[in-house]
Amino acid sequence: MEKRKSLWVWSAFLFLVFSVGCAVAPVRDEIKVDLRVPVGKIEGNQFNGMRFPFKVSAPPNWQISTEYPKFMLKLGFEKEGLEESEVFLFNPDTQSNLQIDFTPAGRYSKFDQETIDWATTIAGTSFKSEFEKDYGVKIPFKISPTETYSLKGVPFAARRYTTYTIKGVNREHGWIYAFAEPYQIFIIYMRMEKEGVDDRSAIKAILDSFEYIPQGSK
Repeated sequence: MEKRKSLWVWSAFLFLVFSVGCAVAPVRDEIKVDLRVPVGKIEGNQFNGMRFPFKVSAPPNWQISTEYPKFMLKLGFEKEGLEESEVFLFNPDTQSNLQIDFTPAGRYSKFDQETIDWATTIAGTSFKSEFEKDYGVKIPFKISPTETYSLKGVPFAARRYTTYTIKGVNREHGWIYAFAEPYQIFIIYMRMEKEGVDDRSAIKAILDSFEYIPQGSK
C-alpha cells in the first residue's frame, strides 16, 4: 500500500511539467545536462551543486548524501523517483528527510507565480486522492492551502503540505515546486514527529539555507 502512495510525487509532477503554459516560439535554448559532471561536493554540513547551480546546508544531527538513504524505501518512496534527486538531507534518528531535484524546462514552457501555484495545488489534489485509495477516508488527514514560498535566488516558488498519522507516527509530507531560469525545482520533505526532537525547525533551516546561484553570478 505504501508504494502506491509514494508515486503521487513523481507522477503528479511529470504531468505538471507538460501542462504548464507553452509559448508559440521558443523562450529558451534547449538545456542539455552533462551527466559526466559530478552531482556536487559535500564539505562538512554543506552541499555545493556542480551539475546544477545551487547550495544547501544541513543543521546539527542531520546528514547530507547524494545517495538516498535506504529507509526512505520503507517510508513509501519509489526507488526510481529517489534516483532522480540530486541530494538528500535527513535525520538518521527520526528518519525525517528532504530531497531536491532539478529538471531543465522545455524550450516552449513559460512560468510565472500563477502557474507555479496552480501546479502545486494540483499535486496536492493528486496526493489526497492516492492517500484515500491506500488508507481510506477515516484516517484524519489535513492538507494545507497553497502558499507562495521564498527561496534564495528563485523568482517563483509555492508550497503545500499534508499532516496525517500512520502506525502511530505523526507525519508532515510537503512539497515545494519552483522555477528559476532555466530549471524547474522540486523539493519534497517528510517530517516524522518524535518527542523531544524539533525537526520542523530543522527543515525550515534547510530551506532557508537553500540558494540557487545562476551561472555567472559566482
